[in-house]
Amino acid sequence: MNYAFLLAAILCEVVATTALKAADGFTRLWPSAVVVVGYALAFYFLSLTLRTIPIGIAYALWSGIGIVLIAVVGWLLYRQSLDWPALLGIFLILAGVLVIQVFSQTAGHAT
Repeated sequence: MNYAFLLAAILCEVVATTALKAADGFTRLWPSAVVVVGYALAFYFLSLTLRTIPIGIAYALWSGIGIVLIAVVGWLLYRQSLDWPALLGIFLILAGVLVIQVFSQTAGHAT
């Protein structure tokens, strides 16, 4: 269940960050409301995750996967281009997340 909470935190953060662009400096009501609720839910689910996953591991996964998903959303939704250095960076972030999940002895163990 701990990784389900982490996934929920990541998805809420991605939705909130996507809405942040649409909120246009908090000048648009509904996207601004989505930002506030999305980030509140993201931190709530992250706090539940921290009951069982060490903070460093949870935050690395949360931020790394979130960065990659936001880059994809920006590319798909806002037509923001991704050049080769950006794609390489995204690949390296994904590689780091994979290394944590596959090789880390602390991933999934509470401290």
